[in-house]
Amino acid sequence: MAIASRYAALAPESTRPLWERIRAEFSRTRRWVKRVTGEARLLENNAQLRQSIALRNPYVDPMSFLQVELLRRKRSGCANCDRSLLLTLAGIAAGMRNTG
Repeated sequence: MAIASRYAALAPESTRPLWERIRAEFSRTRRWVKRVTGEARLLENNAQLRQSIALRNPYVDPMSFLQVELLRRKRSGCANCDRSLLLTLAGIAAGMRNTG
């Protein structure tokens, strides 16, 4: 949600109520998934997926932060951001693989 909030900050102020609903639903969903599965933390019983995500995030997260900044620059009129944006898109997609 920390990364998602940075993308959301790029959206018009009028979308703030929608973002608040998304955050609330995310929190509610996490609580219910843990309650239904009996896990104290998400993916507690899926070590392989948990490890895959833990290994992926240090590489994918910086690309997401870079993408947010490039989007901000593009919206401010940066004429030469397109290639960099496409590279972040490809890098994030490759990093997410089946752990998205």
